[in-house]
Amino acid sequence: MNRLRPQNIKQMIFGGENMLVDFKKTITSCSKISKTLVAFANNKGGKLLIGVADNGTIKGVRSEEEEKYMLTKAATYFCRPMVEVGFEEVYVDNKLVLVADVKESDTKPHYSLGDDKKWWVYVRVKDKSLLASKIVVDVLKASQGEAGVLIEYSEKERTLLQYLDENERISARDSSKLLNLPRRRTQRLLVTLVLSGIIKLHTTDTEEYYTAS
Repeated sequence: MNRLRPQNIKQMIFGGENMLVDFKKTITSCSKISKTLVAFANNKGGKLLIGVADNGTIKGVRSEEEEKYMLTKAATYFCRPMVEVGFEEVYVDNKLVLVADVKESDTKPHYSLGDDKKWWVYVRVKDKSLLASKIVVDVLKASQGEAGVLIEYSEKERTLLQYLDENERISARDSSKLLNLPRRRTQRLLVTLVLSGIIKLHTTDTEEYYTAS
């Protein structure tokens, strides 16, 4: 395993928070940090830099053992299935930064236990951990299967693909109107097309839409 060096940490901080990196000055809530853990696990993985403020200032951690305890507790009891977290300690300018490494999971989707005592799925979008929509959850669930997706083009699929051939994007709501289908049937059709690689699902912090692949 290639160990992280102070320069690696500085480079990550310079790059700012993004889909793969998140800063935390300290861990104060297992519920809150579990959202970030499952978001990383449900996407491409990521690293939490503990002891780094949101603006990138290196504060250092007072007790790495306490931070590890909080993260391990969150990963074990506030994530379902549990999320595996690896730790590495790096001194940067004489201050200790604890790096929590989360790999992309092969048992998606992972759920986070909220303050409302309900389990929710989160995904990483840019520098935020966002609540996943029903379609995203369905895609995560179905993508874990080994079997390929068999597509039989009906008039509905052809209509949607023709629309995307002539237009840049479409939302799930507009797809339902275009195809004159109930919301759930539209969602199933979209999930199948996403899994087949025929269309792409795009999620931002304000909207969700589809484009042709």
